[in-house]
Amino acid sequence: MQRRRNPRTAPPSVETIFGQVLRELRLAHGLTQESLAFASEYHPTYIGQLERGKKSPSLRTIMRLAGVLDTPGSEMLKRLEALLKTDHEHD
Repeated sequence: MQRRRNPRTAPPSVETIFGQVLRELRLAHGLTQESLAFASEYHPTYIGQLERGKKSPSLRTIMRLAGVLDTPGSEMLKRLEALLKTDHEHD
């Protein structure tokens, strides 16, 4: 049984899904938002905004975060693409 989206709700944005990927990777590495912020030299508020999909990261930001998370930037983008594809299959 496929889940149906309420027609009044917009699909999650790319930023929201990137935030999910970032949060999953951060938690998998046992990091807090603060420790990720410190290691990546970003402000903790900015990390929180990324995770909530309120900010759109630049390529430079993605690569810096990927380095701290010991994950290739391409892997982060692959996860993002997979989640986007999954979400669109439920349209």
